[in-house]
Amino acid sequence: MRVLLVEDDEPVAQSLRRGLVRYGFEVEWVSTGGAALSHEGPYDVVLLDLGLPDTDGLDVCRALRARGDVPIIVISARSDETDRVVGLELGADDYVSKPFGVREVIARIRAVMRRAQPRTEAAAGPDRYGSRLTVDRKAARVRLDGEEVPLAPKEYDLLSFLTEEPGALMSREQIMEAVWDANWFGPTKTLDVHVAALRRKLAGAVSIEAVRGVGFRLEIVKDVKDDGVS
Repeated sequence: MRVLLVEDDEPVAQSLRRGLVRYGFEVEWVSTGGAALSHEGPYDVVLLDLGLPDTDGLDVCRALRARGDVPIIVISARSDETDRVVGLELGADDYVSKPFGVREVIARIRAVMRRAQPRTEAAAGPDRYGSRLTVDRKAARVRLDGEEVPLAPKEYDLLSFLTEEPGALMSREQIMEAVWDANWFGPTKTLDVHVAALRRKLAGAVSIEAVRGVGFRLEIVKDVKDDGVS
């Protein structure tokens, strides 16, 4: 997913950019409103700071919205309710106050993208992984071969996170930040325990590979087809 980040504070921009890139986002960073308006794209979502050096971010928000329907998330140190209301009335899709965590910003991005690109009624419902596993994120339920699998809350959160990008290698730090807490400083042994539980409960439907010194990769087990003539 392509992100246009409009932020004049370089440390904030670099930190946010690194965090988003770690999660697979492509980030283009500009530091002024003029650069944002002259950027030709393409991009899927805009993260827009209001405190820009050359123009008010609210004016940039208004101009970007007049151009099209690309989701806009305002990120600003301005926590005043008036700024929030005005930003939303000008066409922003969401508003995040500084200081914020990368995890929160990613959650906001995914939420506005879901609203901007609603699934068709036929496609709505649980997400299917192979022929055996379904994850119903709306109801927080998992089914294997049609039968509900009892998962502990963190087991469900872990599975939900890993199945967002099957095949992607996720570091321990990424997983701990997304599933447990951005400020988690304890041992990550609990992650191994939860991975082991998922392997046991979902055996044959998914495999979770441990990559030494890095993290884990979830793969969907392919269906085995008979080679004989039916």
